[in-house]
Amino acid sequence: MSSVTPSQVAGKLGVVVIAHNDEALVGEAIRSVLDQGPVVAEVVAVDDGSSDGTARVLDELAALHPRLRVVHRTVNSGGCGTPRNDGVRAVTAPVVIFLDSDDILPEGAAEALVAAAELHRAPVAVGACVRRELPEGRDVRWQPALYHEPALLETAADLSPLVHDTLCVNKVYDRAFLAEHGIRFPDGHCVYEDFLFTARVLAAAPRVAVVPDTVYVWHVRRAAAHLSISLDRDGVTNWQARIAAHRMAVETFEAAGRLELAAACRIKFLEHDLRLYARELRLRDAAYRAEWWKATREHLTSFDESDLAAAAPPARWMARLVLAADGPRDLTRLSRLAADPARLLPPYALNGGAAVWSEDLPGAELDGIDTLPLAALPLLVDASLHGRRGGALRFTVRDLYGRLGAAVPRTAQVSFLLRDAEAPASTERAELHEVAGGWTGRVPARLTALAMAGRSRGDRGTQAWDLRITVACADGASFTTALRLPEERQRRWVLPSSRYGVLLVQQYTTANGSLAVRIAPGVRDGLRAVGARLRRLFAGLRKGMWA
Repeated sequence: MSSVTPSQVAGKLGVVVIAHNDEALVGEAIRSVLDQGPVVAEVVAVDDGSSDGTARVLDELAALHPRLRVVHRTVNSGGCGTPRNDGVRAVTAPVVIFLDSDDILPEGAAEALVAAAELHRAPVAVGACVRRELPEGRDVRWQPALYHEPALLETAADLSPLVHDTLCVNKVYDRAFLAEHGIRFPDGHCVYEDFLFTARVLAAAPRVAVVPDTVYVWHVRRAAAHLSISLDRDGVTNWQARIAAHRMAVETFEAAGRLELAAACRIKFLEHDLRLYARELRLRDAAYRAEWWKATREHLTSFDESDLAAAAPPARWMARLVLAADGPRDLTRLSRLAADPARLLPPYALNGGAAVWSEDLPGAELDGIDTLPLAALPLLVDASLHGRRGGALRFTVRDLYGRLGAAVPRTAQVSFLLRDAEAPASTERAELHEVAGGWTGRVPARLTALAMAGRSRGDRGTQAWDLRITVACADGASFTTALRLPEERQRRWVLPSSRYGVLLVQQYTTANGSLAVRIAPGVRDGLRAVGARLRRLFAGLRKGMWA
């Protein structure tokens, strides 16, 4: 990138910002664009028929900033595609990027992307996106494996991994390239319109420059009054729309003769989309589950066996279960297999020596159980915290079709990580002892020391601790996973502490089925934690009364 100077990219980029009823947030999005510097020649903000003060906010900003122009749609289009198409038509700069009104571009993002495109003479440049959970401010990188180093992608094999990144916003596009190939967003009410747009871009076989920098911040507001499409998954129509978008993307690749990308798209559906929705299925009502299973099963019948075989476990095992079962079943077991990390709960059935989902579903084969390395297996470690004498953690490593029995687990190391911390605050090691069905061990939890470590990091309220275990075997193999708390072992303790007076401690199960621990040090934080729990309880009761 060093061979491209800021003066060479000045005035190259037009930014299309789309907004609908977002008066409180659109100003921050616009400012993040204007702060990108001289690389941004113009900003086109498209107000998609807002009924709040969004249009007024945009007009006031345009009066202050000459680079900003506003396009007003009098009627809402029903989707994101039409306003983006309007914006592309209004832009005059040679390169374009898209921004949603509730997100931001981080400092230097525009220059990094345009410089990469210029350096490699690539019509598309892509960079890393982070999902920022608000109000916590926690960042989670989107598809991190794609953006760990600079690269130039040219062949079908190079481009295939990009099928996993269906976002249209963390990329810049040469407008002449889009026009030459007739690439535009679907108009009107089209959920997951970016799936189809991205497929059209990749099907045109562009050279793609990759930068590892973070170029887009995707704000995730789970408590918002109106959830984004990616979060609003309560209705089965969202899943049906996702299947339809995926089907159209595959057809786009096939029509362009890009069969490698079509296959990669089907595998992406198994490894990402299917797992994402399957892990939530047990939380849905019976009608949703039945419709979800029917739609998924119908869609999977269009996949070849080669597609299933190419997908990584557990995705292919889940697909085989849906194809083999007439209707929803074993949903807790399915959700734990779909989680990250994946765990396969018993029973462990065999059919003619081959591992299968259950005895009555011999067609749902768990192929690879006997050959995969331990680190790739959905291994299960049950654990529970005990509050006496400073706290202790007891755990049992469960065998899986004899694989661990052959490897012979010897030792375990348990790491205690403060939520979102990069390194563990403490680690404890234990020898393992064989028992019926597995191997067991025990490590001290040192709850007061954990509370002190959390306080030293500035966590003054209730602390959330995640646990990881690494098991080493006699044959040299090892694996790392999260611990599982059996459902019946949810517990709370009030423990004496020489430093804080008391510790309020709770072991609980996270959304992905992992054991975690909350610690509230001191009377004040303990009472605050109890009060928060009571408020959630009463809110749930009120919701039930008025439902």
